[in-house]
Amino acid sequence: MGVATAPSYSRRESASLFSRLRTARGQADPFPIYEELRSRGEVSPAPWGGSFATGFDVCDQVLRSRDWLEPDRAWRERQGSGTRWNAPSSQEMGNTMAALNPPDHTRVRRAAGTFDRKAVEQIGRTVSRTTDQLLDTLAERLNDGEADFAALVGEELPVATIGDWLGIPAADWPRLRQLTHDQVFTQELLPSASQLAGSDVATAELRSYFMELVRERRTRLGDDPVSRWIQTWDGLEPDRAKADEAVYFLVLFVLLAALETTSTLLTTMTLHLVERPERWALVADRPDLVPAFVEETLRYDPPTHVISRVAAQDCVLGGREMAKDEMVHLMVGAAHRDPGKHKDPDVFDPLRKPAHLAFSGGIHYCLGAPLARLEAQILLRQLIRRFPRLTLVRSPSMAPRVAFRRLLNLDVALA
Repeated sequence: MGVATAPSYSRRESASLFSRLRTARGQADPFPIYEELRSRGEVSPAPWGGSFATGFDVCDQVLRSRDWLEPDRAWRERQGSGTRWNAPSSQEMGNTMAALNPPDHTRVRRAAGTFDRKAVEQIGRTVSRTTDQLLDTLAERLNDGEADFAALVGEELPVATIGDWLGIPAADWPRLRQLTHDQVFTQELLPSASQLAGSDVATAELRSYFMELVRERRTRLGDDPVSRWIQTWDGLEPDRAKADEAVYFLVLFVLLAALETTSTLLTTMTLHLVERPERWALVADRPDLVPAFVEETLRYDPPTHVISRVAAQDCVLGGREMAKDEMVHLMVGAAHRDPGKHKDPDVFDPLRKPAHLAFSGGIHYCLGAPLARLEAQILLRQLIRRFPRLTLVRSPSMAPRVAFRRLLNLDVALA
């Protein structure tokens, strides 16, 4: 193809950078490492094969192109029995909508439906009511000193929202939330053996729980999403066992997407609000900036820093030859700081024009994006209305992840 070959030491350099990303310091602030990676070109070799993409335009191109596919179940099986892609949890994820390619993706997405105006209004009432209750609890704790916003609000609002919408008993929410934290490691950039093992256990428990939920809901169909999906799949799939499993995969996908990334968005947004008094003052003085503040959070430090795709055929990406089935890791967290896309990209600026890839793109654009935005905007409005100002007590700790960000705590106090 006439494309220049990268120096042989490039993958060793990538290994060094990735090792730094996996440290506590790298997880807390990966952006200097991303800048080093981006300086080597918008596409560079990954240490274990495949490539990293760090340029905004290249990542956007891949997400929108039909020439780049999800690593679906068939692709995962081709990687061999000794790879992470054939772990039970990874194989299970290969059946969810997030990992499907057309025509399977088209069929499942149509069956899933969308968050229409009626659904958003219904969910919005739940979010407003729940946010008020959670902020009541936060206020009580703050009267005694400091409080952990992540535990009291950031982790609680998403599970209450999606749990209520799906009709899941409130008593089960804490366990499901913990299972999602464990399960998501199978979707990490390079999970350890112990992380994969924990994800396998969590995935098996989630399957057992939601298959039972589908069977139970079938006995008393109502006006809820699970009941509607059962009725939809009964019309698409004559085999009832297969229909029930299809509903299970939808519920699993919705739960994982609605809990993990949304809780990170809410807590990260609040971190950026409380760590600088001028940010709180800006949005308090101009509540019309609430949506823009949420979008800038999604750009500045998105919940998902890595999205992976595989080449549908031999091609060239960013000047590098890519073979069919080769994987590219879209370093979204790096792409959002691309100076070719954003002026002063390391500055948190709610006044900038929104442009980010936090909800992916193309046919896989996040189904729950309206819900995540709704929760974040309602929470932010109520925070600035109910509290004169919160202040950050100490820097938060981060979960041991690279692709999926998660703040383990966010300790705040009244200013």
